[in-house]
Amino acid sequence: MIAKTVNQRAWFLVLPVLLIVAMNAVIPLMTVVNYSVQDTFSPGVFFYEGTKWYKEVLTSPRFHGALGRQLTFTAIILAIEIPLGVMIALAMPRSGPWVSVCLVLMAIPLLIPWNVVGAMWNIFALPDIGLLGFGLNYIGFDYNYTQQPLAAWFTVVLMDVWHWTSLVVLLAYAGLSSIPDAYYQAARIDGANRWAVFRHIQLPKMKHVLIIALLLRFMDSFMIYTEPFVLTGGGPGSTTTFLSIDLVKAAIGEFNLGLAAAMSILYFLMTLLICWVFYTVMMREEET
Repeated sequence: MIAKTVNQRAWFLVLPVLLIVAMNAVIPLMTVVNYSVQDTFSPGVFFYEGTKWYKEVLTSPRFHGALGRQLTFTAIILAIEIPLGVMIALAMPRSGPWVSVCLVLMAIPLLIPWNVVGAMWNIFALPDIGLLGFGLNYIGFDYNYTQQPLAAWFTVVLMDVWHWTSLVVLLAYAGLSSIPDAYYQAARIDGANRWAVFRHIQLPKMKHVLIIALLLRFMDSFMIYTEPFVLTGGGPGSTTTFLSIDLVKAAIGEFNLGLAAAMSILYFLMTLLICWVFYTVMMREEET
């Protein structure tokens, strides 16, 4: 038996990347950790506070409210975008010139910068001149996202669905395209209906890409900031003040660096924990 030779020199090619990642991730993270255990009253003057800020964050109704709104928003958009993305992918053609047209149309929302998306929907949803706001008021709905909490939530969710469902569509379409025609031919021979084909062929073959889509959309939705901030500014009141917006308000608006840093660390750990759960499930699915 011939022993396999491992070339360790490849690590030297990866080393520059590791150094760049360390400078752009680890060093800023340690800076935030440093702020989270200190307090400051003036530039360059710091006082060690230990776990004070963490205790204050964990017992703060403000943090609990922002976290609750964040989790609610994430659950709503995942419940809408994943099934909607799969349905659109199923309706798209598998061959012919329309494939390229549909893929380009699906990719357009993903190419628009986040701040532009928020500005677009800010204008689009204005109750007086916006197409969405004016249209809803014209047909009899009392709609004003700047004053009504329910309307603000509806607008933010609708904006996110418009912006990010395309990502799920493209991933689901890639999973569907990888299914060999032999599976469909066998289903036709067995007389399987459309639902049976989806349940026993398409959905199992898409499970890996759907887990990836779920993971990506969770991370994006849990860290959303620019779009709702530009659209509603976190209002009316604190209705759409998600965890990321509340964090920035504490750090920049209130200059409460210790509290904001502790909130950032807890925010990071929660995101990391849930992503680890998704990754573990995905790896177990790969082994089965």
